[in-house]
Amino acid sequence: MGLGSKVQVIIDRPLGSVHPKHASLYYPINYGYIPGIIAPDGDEQDAYIVGVDKPLTTFTGIVIAIITRFDDVEEKWVVAPENCSFTREMIREQVYFQEQYFDTQIQMANDDIK
Repeated sequence: MGLGSKVQVIIDRPLGSVHPKHASLYYPINYGYIPGIIAPDGDEQDAYIVGVDKPLTTFTGIVIAIITRFDDVEEKWVVAPENCSFTREMIREQVYFQEQYFDTQIQMANDDIK
């Protein structure tokens, strides 16, 4: 499971919602988790949904990027509709609302991994 995988995401923070503990954190995109995949923080894998402009409750799509947080134990997966293309910069802009607080790197499927 990872880059290029088809996954189902349960949306617990739909587009337009606010963080349950931090009311100033507004979600301009859908955000949720992938049931059954345990992330490095011990919880189910978090995921941002890009390429959809309406609030959702569930979503099935392709993992197009993984955001590594160097100053946190979490990774965030970026999930998009099939046949939908995003650049690294487009993803960075979409997730900035939350990732601006962390030192991150975005890994994409077409990256050269050595």
